[in-house]
Formats: sequence, C-alpha cells, structure tokens
Amino acid sequence: MISKSEIKYITALHQKKYRQQHQLFIAEGPKLIADLMASGWVPAYYFTTEDRAEGVPESVFQQVSASELKKISALKTPHTALAAFRIPKYRVQNDASLTVVLDSIRDPGNLGTIIRLCDWFGVHQLVCSVDTVDCYNPKVVQATMGSLARIPIIYTDVASFIETIDLPVYGAFMDGETVYKSQLPDRAVLVMGNEANGISEQLSSLVSHRISIPQYGANQETESLNVATATAILLSEFRRTTER
Repeated sequence: MISKSEIKYITALHQKKYRQQHQLFIAEGPKLIADLMASGWVPAYYFTTEDRAEGVPESVFQQVSASELKKISALKTPHTALAAFRIPKYRVQNDASLTVVLDSIRDPGNLGTIIRLCDWFGVHQLVCSVDTVDCYNPKVVQATMGSLARIPIIYTDVASFIETIDLPVYGAFMDGETVYKSQLPDRAVLVMGNEANGISEQLSSLVSHRISIPQYGANQETESLNVATATAILLSEFRRTTER
C-alpha cells in the first residue's frame, strides 16, 4: 500500500520545479523502465501492480493496486509500473564531434522525438536553451522510449556555448543553401530553432553555414516542416555525406 506522503511526493515530480528540487523524474511502463535500467540507471522508487519486477532492487520495489498507481501516474491510462530515477549530471563537451543545439523548442513530443533521433544518428550531445521544454517532463520521457539514458542533455546559455567551440555551426533556415548540395563535415554543430519562430536573431548571427531542406511540392503552400522531421532529414544528410 502506498502512503499519502508517497503519493504527494511522486505526483509532485509531474512538475518541473519539484523535479529540480528533488533531482528525480518519473518514467512509466515496464518496457521504458527496463530500457532505462539496461543503460545502467537504477530506480530510486518502483511501484507496480505486478508481484515481481526483474532486476529491480528489493529496497525500492513496492507492489500497489491499479487505483493507487493511477493516483501517481501522469498518464490518462496508466501502465502497470512507474519508477522514479535520479536526474543525471552532464557537462558540456566542447570537443564532441557532432552536437545538436535546440533553440527554444517548446513541444514535449518534438523534444522526445529529437532525443530519439540523436540516439539513432549517433549525436554525441544535445545542448538545449534554458527555455526549451524540460527533457524530464513526463511527456518527453515517454516519447524518448529509452533514448533519454543514451544521450547527454545539457541546458545552458547556448549562445555562450557556440562562442566557445571551434567547430562549424550549421543552422536550419528557410532561405539557406540546400542541404543536398552542401558538403557536411563529420564534426559540427547543428542548430534547430523554435517551432514557430525558427532560430533567434542572436543565434543566427553565430551560425556559419545556413542550410535548408528544399520544398518540392507543386503547390508550394506548406509553410515549414515540423522541427523534429527537419532534424531527422538533416541528421540523415550529415551521416550520409560523411559515410561516402
């Protein structure tokens, strides 16, 4: 049976300020939790409606009822397990060979997908502006499908970060050079901008190479690509050109 104080403590982690205060975040679902544990992360709390959970330390295991699990879940339809993990500490790597920088990404689904893309394409770190959605937001955590544990994610002043690195900086713009004609290096920084406004003026001035994804549709009426979709295309091109 879960106590009232535990319910209050775990549900508080739905909010960013309490995640930061306690340095914990929640993950839901046996598969997601198992993926995080497979990457070496150990849960600080583990609640489940099952009577066992492989690999979970007895000291953190707690069996609960479905109604109790629903009280601490951030999902409309809870899974059979919820765990709380420690938030890891990462430092910016100025010598990482491929870095993605996010400028004010606000949608949890977009961020979760971008984290998965960084994992897929072997990005060495993801550097986010401080106003980018929290990567430990429950919706982001679910969308990453375990990739959260495999990509170092750092929130910082991204302009200061770019100013300190000695790598070419590529930025996604509507009026940039088509990426299909660009010579892309294996060591670079790729900047992706806000869903509505793109890359800010401050960061635009720091971009050394403006690239774009050309539009081939006959009507030319689509305003722009979704930022996660654009990130997928650009990262694919970075890897394709360096594989030649």
